[in-house]
Amino acid sequence: MKAGFVNIFGKPNAGKSTLLNAIIGEKLAIVSSKVQTTRNRIKGFLTTDNYQVIFSDTPGIIEPKYKLHEKMMQSVKSALEDADVALLLYDLSKNDLNEVNEIFGSLRLKVPAIVICNKADKVNKEIKEAAIEFFSKQRYAKEVIAVSAKTGNNIPELLELILKYLPEGEPFYDSDDMTDLPTRFFAGEIVREKIFELFDEEIPYHTAVIVQEFQEKTTLTKIRADIVVNRETQKSIILGEKGSMIKKLGTMAREEIEQFLQRKVFLELFVKVKPKWRENELQLKEYGY
Repeated sequence: MKAGFVNIFGKPNAGKSTLLNAIIGEKLAIVSSKVQTTRNRIKGFLTTDNYQVIFSDTPGIIEPKYKLHEKMMQSVKSALEDADVALLLYDLSKNDLNEVNEIFGSLRLKVPAIVICNKADKVNKEIKEAAIEFFSKQRYAKEVIAVSAKTGNNIPELLELILKYLPEGEPFYDSDDMTDLPTRFFAGEIVREKIFELFDEEIPYHTAVIVQEFQEKTTLTKIRADIVVNRETQKSIILGEKGSMIKKLGTMAREEIEQFLQRKVFLELFVKVKPKWRENELQLKEYGY
């Protein structure tokens, strides 16, 4: 039996969350085309009779600009410390090999690292081969593979490489478990994902979602959540004219939560203004960061 922690690192928007979802076969991490969507470390378990792999999706590596960013980078640091295998994700559609190489080198990994050249479906053969050749020469890279997390191309081959370096050991979690996070966490994340989809510019980055009530009743699950923003103007945007935007947001989120829970959901959303919450240590702890 093999068992261990395999943690995913990379710049924002490299496709870490999409990769986690593709490997696990379930949507655990929210996905957006906007950067810095992932704020928490999200674990997903892949268990068979022969192995248990605990994957972690981590926030994109950035220079912190405020306390929330610092919390995000702390979760990256903790993931570096407990990894048995590191997955270093590179976005082939970006022309930043040297910058990403510096980031990967600065991680000072003490465990085997697999460099994954992601979004292979978006580039030509020459770009893909050049990136593979480049990373193959780096000391931190035990293996290099090109995949498309979005289409699933080469994901089974990636899993074989991971198992090659995974240590032997007993499972850490029950075989039926898929994550160690509570269901209410994912309900809040789905609401936050819909905010990323519906609103532009700074709104998603100034927003937190806190699930205040999560009650599983006989016929449905009742969820009440607060959407926290920095300013009154942001509250007005999320509410929309005569409540049109929050109604749309609520419908989109409810439908996806129902799909996730496989049962009916009653969802209530409230918008609250908490100035400078991203810099407030107590509020960040209260909101789960």
